[in-house]
Amino acid sequence: MSGISRRNFLKLGGGAAAGSASLVFWGGARAQSGSTGAARTTLDYPEQSIGAASELAVGRTRSFTYPDRSSPCVAIRLGESVPGGVGPDGDIVAYSSLCTHMGCGVQYDGEARVFKCPCHFSMFDPGREGQQVCGQATVDLPRIQLSYDSDSDELYAVGVQGLIYGRQSNILPEASS
Repeated sequence: MSGISRRNFLKLGGGAAAGSASLVFWGGARAQSGSTGAARTTLDYPEQSIGAASELAVGRTRSFTYPDRSSPCVAIRLGESVPGGVGPDGDIVAYSSLCTHMGCGVQYDGEARVFKCPCHFSMFDPGREGQQVCGQATVDLPRIQLSYDSDSDELYAVGVQGLIYGRQSNILPEASS
């Protein structure tokens, strides 16, 4: 080599590699912080009344469909305030009643206080945002977002957290038109 020693060549090469690595690190960190909202999808869910909160007794369920007629759901008053609960006591929640494993209908067991799937024995805890407790399912039950109008005592379904079983989108093309 002419004009540059082996030692200087290695020093320059190591410095250039360290500089490139730091640029990649900082560029990646900036891309991550800027992309957190880009992966989210906002769907235009309808607002649908599901009845009066006072008519829903503790431990009882109310069946309804949301966001369309082919999506069965269940609302339940748990009797104690839970995360995401609505109503006067923050104890009313709702979930899709299709198991996330194979789409069988889940049923609420008031004694065990869980939703149970009769097909493959998955269980979901409605007091913990539909968390899968045991069984074949690997995903929590989709949660129906509710709102509560204290003036009229009316409950409304306003959205879905999670993907309803068997769908690529919670809003079907026919339902949105």
